[in-house]
Amino acid sequence: MAVSEAVRGQMEGASWIRRMFEEGIRLTAEHGAENVFDLSLGNPLLEPPPEFRTELLRLAQDETPGTHRYMPNPGYPDVRAAVAASLARESGIPLEGGDIIMTSGASSSLHVILRSLLDPGDEVVILTPFFVEYVYYVSHNNGVHRLVRFHDDFMPDMDDLEAQLSARTKAVIMNSPNNPTGVIYAESVIAEIGVRIRDAESKYGSEIALITDEPYRKLIYTDEPYPFVFKHHPRTIAATSHSKDLGLAGERIGYIAINPDYPDKGEMLDAMVFSLRTLGFVNAPALMQRVVAGIQDVTVDVTEYRKKRDFIYDALTDIGYDIVKPGGAFYLFPKSPLEDDVEFVRTLQEKMVLVVPGSGFGGPGYFRLSFCVADRVLEGSLAGFRAALAEAQAR
Repeated sequence: MAVSEAVRGQMEGASWIRRMFEEGIRLTAEHGAENVFDLSLGNPLLEPPPEFRTELLRLAQDETPGTHRYMPNPGYPDVRAAVAASLARESGIPLEGGDIIMTSGASSSLHVILRSLLDPGDEVVILTPFFVEYVYYVSHNNGVHRLVRFHDDFMPDMDDLEAQLSARTKAVIMNSPNNPTGVIYAESVIAEIGVRIRDAESKYGSEIALITDEPYRKLIYTDEPYPFVFKHHPRTIAATSHSKDLGLAGERIGYIAINPDYPDKGEMLDAMVFSLRTLGFVNAPALMQRVVAGIQDVTVDVTEYRKKRDFIYDALTDIGYDIVKPGGAFYLFPKSPLEDDVEFVRTLQEKMVLVVPGSGFGGPGYFRLSFCVADRVLEGSLAGFRAALAEAQAR
């Protein structure tokens, strides 16, 4: 069967996580689950908080007619108002229900935003390291991506950001807390990003949206408040989901929040609602909208993820790995002891430890591991990490 050459090429380029998943199945069948330590997938480990189940059971018993019919495409007005009220309290930004569009998670949000912004050949600048599927979201929506280099602390190279911005730039995508590094962009960094974007707008007479992808926003291990982006650039649009903060990855529920000060906000909202409908998402799931509306200020027990982060970070740095300690999310992005990160990942694989090469995230020379796994997996992986490092250092 003839398959699109574009899709075939994208499948080959995006296959690292899938390869590790399949390799985990093979190794488990050969050696037993107790001997394979898979740290390759960012699949939330913690179950939804008890408030979720309580609300779900309550709403499942609601026999009000029409509760499962079509609705306004951007979502139920009361749900959007509840989300806006919670986000306004958290951010200090005066969002209202009309600034929110309920979606089927952050990935659908990004597709909707990009479809609403891009004409064929328009450029989207992506801060690296980055979630690999961003480049496919851009290409699926007529765009061309450009990547911004990063410093050793994973903060973006601002001069390179300026160099990548052009007359064709329609958007910049940032992700904080970041997948794959777990770093949180500092307020000063975000402010500088805003300055560079506005300078480019003035230089080229253009309009550039800052898209912030925030599914890990509530998985934070520092005492510092989360630095919201809205006040640093008027054309800001946030995409998020409840996959991580409520442990609902399989339920596909999230939202878009647009800056109340976005110029021509009404036209942009209309475009996103149209894109939501015609891309086939239509509307976010009715039941999940109602469930999450009542638990916007609830999260999974973040202390559990913090304990796992501290354990694996301390253990690997003691062994000798070079790691920037993540402030959020549930990943570490250690420096590879070998220049070829793919080769080092294969070395770890021989020790029954599965991770993902940093090259797959625009970060060659590093590798990503996920610590949202059972403690026995973290503990059991240490012997393999120790042996792989010793082998690399002996070369």
